[in-house]
Amino acid sequence: MSALDLLTFNAVLVAALLSPGPALLFALRTALADGRASGIAAGLGLGAIAAVWTLAALLGLEGLFAAFPWAYGLLKIGGALYLIYIAYGTWRDAKAPLDAAARPRGRAFLDGALINLGNPKSVIFAASVLVVIFPKGLSATEIALIVANHALVEWLFYGLFATLLSGQAARRAYLGAKPGLDRAAALVMGALGLKLLLDR
Repeated sequence: MSALDLLTFNAVLVAALLSPGPALLFALRTALADGRASGIAAGLGLGAIAAVWTLAALLGLEGLFAAFPWAYGLLKIGGALYLIYIAYGTWRDAKAPLDAAARPRGRAFLDGALINLGNPKSVIFAASVLVVIFPKGLSATEIALIVANHALVEWLFYGLFATLLSGQAARRAYLGAKPGLDRAAALVMGALGLKLLLDR
């Protein structure tokens, strides 16, 4: 494995992080609604599980999912239902005052972790990217480095994201449009949950 391999992986990873999906949407809403600390905690949860999926891909978990499709299906259904649950809570609290709907840091971390844990497609995506970028026969040290690098990139990305979005100007703009923005976020998260649930 070369430094160029790792840089290529990081470029692909940042592009994936910037693409709209449940993780980015959850991180955005948490940072705006609950502040920097909760936004960072959500990012730590999202990043930790994303790195676990990369580890799983490096260890060949996608082969296990192919051999036992019911395990993949069970994990996918659980993740979809949890995403729909988060969407329901966001819709329900859309008109609630901000402090009443605030998400504690521990809860933000757990929700972030569960959102990414319930997305087994991540391991399939990671496996396809890893096969293209990295050579075969990686050592245990190289695998550990790739996984640690993945976690660090995600944590830095979401930490910066939370810091930028939790500023006073961003929060004031969010507060002015909170019911509409929260309901739009809930609809998107709910739709993503349903898509995950219905995808074959």
